[in-house]
Amino acid sequence: MPSATRRGSPPSPPASGPAAPTLKKVAEAAGVHLSTVSRALNPETRHLVAEAATARVLAEAARLGYRPDAAAAALRTGRSRLIGALVPGIANPVFAPILAGAEAVLAKRGYALLVADPGDDPARAVTLADEMASRRVDGLLLATAAGHDDPVVSRCLARGTPVVLINRTEAEARAPAVVSDDQEGLRLAIEHLVALGHRRIGHIAGPPNLSTGALRRRGFEAAMAAHGLDASAIAPATAYSRPAGAAAARQLRAGHPGLTALACANDLLALGTYDVLAEAGLRVPGDVSVTGHNDMPMMDMVAPPLTTVRIGHAEMGREAAHLLLRALDDRTTPPTRGTAVLLRPTLVIRASSAPPR
Repeated sequence: MPSATRRGSPPSPPASGPAAPTLKKVAEAAGVHLSTVSRALNPETRHLVAEAATARVLAEAARLGYRPDAAAAALRTGRSRLIGALVPGIANPVFAPILAGAEAVLAKRGYALLVADPGDDPARAVTLADEMASRRVDGLLLATAAGHDDPVVSRCLARGTPVVLINRTEAEARAPAVVSDDQEGLRLAIEHLVALGHRRIGHIAGPPNLSTGALRRRGFEAAMAAHGLDASAIAPATAYSRPAGAAAARQLRAGHPGLTALACANDLLALGTYDVLAEAGLRVPGDVSVTGHNDMPMMDMVAPPLTTVRIGHAEMGREAAHLLLRALDDRTTPPTRGTAVLLRPTLVIRASSAPPR
């Protein structure tokens, strides 16, 4: 039976486990100077160390289980090595490859990515951006930009936080952006449908307050006008979602029942259009051809596989990360106002488009 502790005597200290490995222990194990270990473990300074020495340091650090103290490093350098990202729907398959592309670039420079989803709620986006700022993120990747004066962009500019827009832009173009050529994407879809023989073509447009919705609609109208075709059959969706696509497709068919093709501003809108056409007993593409935009994952597995405009999602993420890193490397020279990387889309032709009956 254990002996009782005398009242007032201090409790016995808990048994301690093995001490956490330190930089000094890694240096001793690798047979190099402490400063060499510090440089080799930092992606920013690793190039200053010989490859053989770097390999030994990394191997010994992994063997010993050494982990840098991120909080201490942030205090020492003034950088958290954290990048925030806001996306409007983390379950939307468009954003997984964008984030993966960005993360691959950032990780090579020792940055970690924090992702939050405010949907398309500007107030929520501001709240999440403020929370990320409280965690001292070094920069922000923003896929939620909307309208003339996006409030998160305003917040970042006021704080001096580097920000790069992804997939969407502001009307004011106050921050650098990496986007697909949305007008060109719709032109490719219309050219394809016209080449198949379609003349009565409608457009399920994206939300008009988003740059993608406005620019893709503009591309549809310009492409139809170039062929002398009526471009009035347009129904804007309230969101980039399957239910919103279905609602817009019902509205469009009610006002324009003779359409033989529907060019949708987004793949989810196209899937909603599939639903409405099936409800009406119409076949795709036998009765109505449908095209999408984005080429989200698994669009080749729906029935029928969707003809769609392919965007370079991973490339978009990589380019945005490079832009942000350049801004972080030289805060004294802010990126040129409105700097934009415009990625060229391609058309992927599948079974949802065919000549009209």
